[in-house]
Amino acid sequence: MKHAILFLAYKNIDHLMEYIDFMDDDFLFFIHLDKKSKFSNASIERLTSQKNVVFVSRKYSVNWGGLNLLKALLLLAKEALKNKEVGYLHSMSGQDFPIKSSQQIKLFFERHNGKQFIEYFPLPSSRWVGGGINRLDYYSFYDVFNKKTKSGSKLISILLKIQKFLGFRRKPFAFFPKLYGGSAWWSLSRSCVSYVIDQLDQDPQIMVRMKHTHCPEEILFQTVLLNSPFQSSVHGNTMTLVLWECRNGNSPATLDRSDLSKVLNSNKLFARRFEYPVSKELVKLIKKEVHKQSDSLITFLP
Repeated sequence: MKHAILFLAYKNIDHLMEYIDFMDDDFLFFIHLDKKSKFSNASIERLTSQKNVVFVSRKYSVNWGGLNLLKALLLLAKEALKNKEVGYLHSMSGQDFPIKSSQQIKLFFERHNGKQFIEYFPLPSSRWVGGGINRLDYYSFYDVFNKKTKSGSKLISILLKIQKFLGFRRKPFAFFPKLYGGSAWWSLSRSCVSYVIDQLDQDPQIMVRMKHTHCPEEILFQTVLLNSPFQSSVHGNTMTLVLWECRNGNSPATLDRSDLSKVLNSNKLFARRFEYPVSKELVKLIKKEVHKQSDSLITFLP
């Protein structure tokens, strides 16, 4: 069984290379590089020349919170499913890194084959500001304006306030009986991802309605799967370790050397976020320590 790593990246190709080099030949890489990011031709050629890199695209300009991230993810998933040997697909940001060996990761999914590892919770939820339904109730123009810029963030906020002031709400998202949310970083079986894509193909209006939704990638997969025959196989957790605290200038925390014990003692398979140069030493230590532990088996179901 092969594993497809679906990378959504916008910088630091060197880190992607570290990841690719760390894994064995049973891991295939499908990569979307943000169209608006600046990469040298040499760095992209270096990336595409790796034998395990199957597909690289720069189709979408991806803004945080916008629909294009979900579109890029679906693009990678469709490409991965073309390979009949792919048994599991793993969505990753370009700031992720494995914290177990290739062999351990493969054994884990062999033992839990058919389980779907994706975080989910019913909406509305206290985990999200406003309960999460509000993400669908109003137009959020993240694909039009870049929230990471001062002007873009201000315009998005003003347009949302105007809608609320006028008492405007979009039509309810009524495609499914219940709505769910959760992390965009998941590990799902081939049949599971195929089911989601088939549902979207059968009803294109789902994606039309997702346009101008706040972070739709954190709603779509959960909602489709928890309203499907796969519901009983969904394990409500992601296999990616995330430290939800503000540190090293980011929330969730940018991991550094001080996180080594947390990483190595975690029952997760992957971790985020890694930023260079802050995380560079930690990556080196992970590679060294994981190599020592590569013969130990992971048999837990977290």
